Amino acid sequence: MDAQLKKGLLELCVLVSLKKEESYGYKIISDISPYIEVSESTLYPILKRLEATGCLTTRTKEHNGRLRKYYMITESGKRKIKESIGDLDELRRVYEFIYREGR
Repeated sequence: MDAQLKKGLLELCVLVSLKKEESYGYKIISDISPYIEVSESTLYPILKRLEATGCLTTRTKEHNGRLRKYYMITESGKRKIKESIGDLDELRRVYEFIYREGR
Protein backbone atom coordinates (compact mmCIF):
# COMPACT_ATOMS: atom_id res chain seq x y z
CA MET A 1 0.00 0.00 0.00
CA ASP A 2 1.21 3.49 -0.80
CA ALA A 3 2.87 5.03 2.29
CA GLN A 4 0.95 8.33 2.12
CA LEU A 5 -2.38 6.59 1.67
CA LYS A 6 -1.62 4.26 4.57
CA LYS A 7 -0.60 7.21 6.78
CA GLY A 8 -3.93 8.92 6.16
CA LEU A 9 -5.89 5.73 6.72
CA LEU A 10 -4.01 5.01 9.94
CA GLU A 11 -4.83 8.48 11.27
CA LEU A 12 -8.48 7.91 10.47
CA CYS A 13 -8.44 4.44 12.08
CA VAL A 14 -6.93 5.90 15.26
CA LEU A 15 -9.62 8.58 15.44
CA VAL A 16 -12.40 6.07 14.81
CA SER A 17 -11.00 3.74 17.50
CA LEU A 18 -11.26 6.61 19.99
CA LYS A 19 -14.73 7.76 18.97
CA LYS A 20 -16.61 5.74 21.61
CA GLU A 21 -14.13 5.91 24.50
CA GLU A 22 -10.65 7.00 25.48
CA SER A 23 -7.85 4.50 25.08
CA TYR A 24 -4.09 3.97 25.32
CA GLY A 25 -1.45 3.02 22.77
CA TYR A 26 -1.33 -0.74 23.10
CA LYS A 27 -5.14 -1.00 23.10
CA ILE A 28 -5.39 1.22 20.01
CA ILE A 29 -2.94 -1.07 18.22
CA SER A 30 -5.00 -4.11 19.26
CA ASP A 31 -8.21 -2.46 18.05
CA ILE A 32 -7.00 -1.50 14.57
CA SER A 33 -4.38 -4.14 13.74
CA PRO A 34 -6.99 -6.66 12.46
CA TYR A 35 -7.75 -4.11 9.72
CA ILE A 36 -4.42 -2.44 8.95
CA GLU A 37 -0.86 -3.18 9.98
CA VAL A 38 0.43 -0.80 12.66
CA SER A 39 3.37 -0.88 15.04
CA GLU A 40 4.24 1.17 18.10
CA SER A 41 6.89 3.05 16.13
CA THR A 42 4.21 4.05 13.63
CA LEU A 43 1.38 4.72 16.09
CA TYR A 44 3.04 7.11 18.52
CA PRO A 45 4.08 9.72 15.92
CA ILE A 46 0.50 9.61 14.61
CA LEU A 47 -0.86 10.17 18.11
CA LYS A 48 1.52 13.11 18.64
CA ARG A 49 0.53 14.63 15.29
CA LEU A 50 -3.19 14.24 16.02
CA GLU A 51 -2.70 15.82 19.43
CA ALA A 52 -0.69 18.71 17.93
CA THR A 53 -3.46 19.42 15.42
CA GLY A 54 -6.14 19.42 18.13
CA CYS A 55 -7.81 16.16 17.12
CA LEU A 56 -6.87 14.46 20.40
CA THR A 57 -6.25 15.35 24.02
CA THR A 58 -4.41 13.27 26.60
CA ARG A 59 -4.37 12.51 30.27
CA THR A 60 -2.20 10.24 32.37
CA LYS A 61 -3.39 7.76 34.94
CA GLU A 62 -1.56 5.25 37.09
CA HIS A 63 -2.03 1.63 36.04
CA ASN A 64 -0.21 -1.23 37.82
CA GLY A 65 2.28 1.20 39.33
CA ARG A 66 3.07 2.92 36.02
CA LEU A 67 1.72 6.02 34.39
CA ARG A 68 -0.34 5.28 31.31
CA LYS A 69 -1.23 7.93 28.74
CA TYR A 70 -4.85 7.93 27.61
CA TYR A 71 -6.02 9.57 24.39
CA MET A 72 -9.43 11.17 23.88
CA ILE A 73 -10.93 12.44 20.64
CA THR A 74 -11.94 16.10 20.44
CA GLU A 75 -14.74 17.74 18.45
CA SER A 76 -12.10 18.62 15.86
CA GLY A 77 -11.19 14.93 15.60
CA LYS A 78 -14.84 13.99 15.16
CA ARG A 79 -15.17 16.55 12.36
CA LYS A 80 -12.08 15.08 10.70
CA ILE A 81 -13.76 11.65 10.71
CA LYS A 82 -16.87 13.07 9.01
CA GLU A 83 -14.79 14.88 6.37
CA SER A 84 -12.73 11.75 5.74
CA ILE A 85 -15.83 9.59 5.24
CA GLY A 86 -16.72 11.76 2.22
CA ASP A 87 -13.20 11.33 0.88
CA LEU A 88 -13.44 7.56 1.36
CA ASP A 89 -16.71 7.44 -0.56
CA GLU A 90 -14.99 9.13 -3.49
CA LEU A 91 -11.95 6.84 -3.19
CA ARG A 92 -14.24 3.78 -3.15
CA ARG A 93 -15.84 4.90 -6.43
CA VAL A 94 -12.40 5.35 -8.00
CA TYR A 95 -11.28 1.90 -6.84
CA GLU A 96 -14.49 0.36 -8.19
CA PHE A 97 -13.82 1.95 -11.57
CA ILE A 98 -10.21 0.78 -11.62
CA TYR A 99 -11.17 -2.72 -10.55
CA ARG A 100 -14.04 -3.00 -13.04
CA GLU A 101 -12.33 -1.39 -16.05
CA GLY A 102 -8.76 -2.52 -15.38
CA ARG A 103 -9.40 -6.24 -15.58
